Amino acid sequence: MPTLSKKGINLPESPIRKLSGYAEKAKQEGKHIYHLNIGQPDIEAPASALEIVKNNTLNLLPYGSSEGSLSYRTALCSYYKEHEISLTPEEIIITTGASEALAFALNCICDAGEEIIIPEPFYANYNGFAAAASVAVIPVLSKFEDNFCLPPLEAIEEKVTPNTKAILICNPSNPTGYLYTKEEIIALGAIAKKHDIYLIVDEVYREFLHEKEARHFSVLNIPGLEDHAIMIDSVSKRYSMCGARVGAIVSKNKALLSTALKFAHLRLSPATYALMASEAALNADPSYLINVAQEYTHRKNVLIEALEKIDGVQVSNPTGAFYCIVQLPVADAEDFSKWLLTDFSDQNETVMFAPAAGFYSTPGFGKNQIRIGFVLNDKKLLRAVEILEKALKAYRSKN
Repeated sequence: MPTLSKKGINLPESPIRKLSGYAEKAKQEGKHIYHLNIGQPDIEAPASALEIVKNNTLNLLPYGSSEGSLSYRTALCSYYKEHEISLTPEEIIITTGASEALAFALNCICDAGEEIIIPEPFYANYNGFAAAASVAVIPVLSKFEDNFCLPPLEAIEEKVTPNTKAILICNPSNPTGYLYTKEEIIALGAIAKKHDIYLIVDEVYREFLHEKEARHFSVLNIPGLEDHAIMIDSVSKRYSMCGARVGAIVSKNKALLSTALKFAHLRLSPATYALMASEAALNADPSYLINVAQEYTHRKNVLIEALEKIDGVQVSNPTGAFYCIVQLPVADAEDFSKWLLTDFSDQNETVMFAPAAGFYSTPGFGKNQIRIGFVLNDKKLLRAVEILEKALKAYRSKN
């Protein structure tokens, strides 16, 4: 039998989806599963986005431009301007989700064996993107007891070596919900400029902040960092359009974008219908995003209050995005999460979580943690917490 690549064999599994087989089997057995393992919102997408796909007059789907349609990139510039981010369409390349944008970024700036520094825990697929690009992830621990704030700057800077090409963060963070402050972003920018490396910031959750005084500060707004700053974006979470797979790599570094465009040429063009829907979403009434953000804040408050009532459970306090990290009174949260799907139900219902160990690069970290996405309505969240509490009692009694 022909051999497979070491890269493919060693590619890390997604902790978000690795238990999916057990979930499918549970569904086949007739169980209802509350999916809190994945960032798939249940909030409706803007009606305008769906209508343009349903009611368009196209009679074929031609190739588009590799960088995405000019009309969509121009509309994005108007959106960013509302967030005090000044851009031109030429500084944006549309990608197949934020995933492709990150893959483009890493392949543009890194050669095999080079390194990127990431505070952990981090979005699990960063590990996969790095592995696919033959890039090493150098983690710096952010702590549960500190609410996952930015690790000390000296701890980050001491990881910089001649092989370092970038620092990568998600702001607000998936999986922790931590919102990096303006001062923290600027400090990271100073490290990037000092060592002549890139600062990549995944900003897909910028709309979802849970404190009135909270403000999102974009990496693109750091003066003098134009050649070092890369912003990653997507419509997936903002407009509940995960299946559209429309993202963007954004930078003022012309050489970087010129290189990224070569990768974009290889996959020809973004999907036509998805671009149409994404552009239409930008024209939705401003109240849409305001209401969505308020709904996530409500869900966060309901979830955190309910979780904190469970004996032995500790919860991080997310200030952005729609995730939190939960410490459980179990030794192995992955084993518990699997058991929930294979051996437990309450009134023929159970719940699915993402074991948090997969969001760390360092082996052994996050073993008793899960990530919960508050992507379901408050009634379903409360039911999921009820199931969790009963499951913990049953699981601990059997052990």
